[in-house]
Amino acid sequence: MARRGDTIELAVLGLLHEGPMHGYELRKRLNLMLGWGRVLSYGSLYPALKKMLRANLITEVAAPATASTRRPRITYEVTQAGTEHFQRLMSEVGPTAWEDDNFDIRFAFFSSTDMEIRLRVLEGRRSRLQERLARVQGELERTQAEVNRYAAELQRHGVESVEREVRWLSDLIQAERGGDVRPTPAPAPAPTTND
Repeated sequence: MARRGDTIELAVLGLLHEGPMHGYELRKRLNLMLGWGRVLSYGSLYPALKKMLRANLITEVAAPATASTRRPRITYEVTQAGTEHFQRLMSEVGPTAWEDDNFDIRFAFFSSTDMEIRLRVLEGRRSRLQERLARVQGELERTQAEVNRYAAELQRHGVESVEREVRWLSDLIQAERGGDVRPTPAPAPAPTTND
């Protein structure tokens, strides 16, 4: 859970660098950033915001209530300490930088990261995925005869997904190094037939 909290903290600080936002807008932008597989609830967001307020990473500004709103609208802004913390987090290049829980968020804010750090994170992510790919391919070969065709298809799909991400990362790394390679397009979906 602490890891998810760290990911939310990084994402909130990155978004607030773009400008002040209220809770609803932050949640909406975070859900877009996290993707369909990891929807963020208010029950996760608001405790993270409160923790960040206590740590002086963000501040809240209450707009006065209007005739249409009964309560003042709270807007969150990043503080100087929050800016420094965000920069520290974005400069980390250890395993947490390229793990599944954290990589997507870091990647979203790569524009505010030094090229050497970007390269180390991309290379770390690619290396981790290559290790995972070798392990999954070995398991697939061992279990292919033992599993039903649907389980085998699911394993094959997993291998193809990781292979695709490794190619994408390799293209990004080459582009970062000045190779200016266009990322490999995703293969077109197979045509479906109605039998």
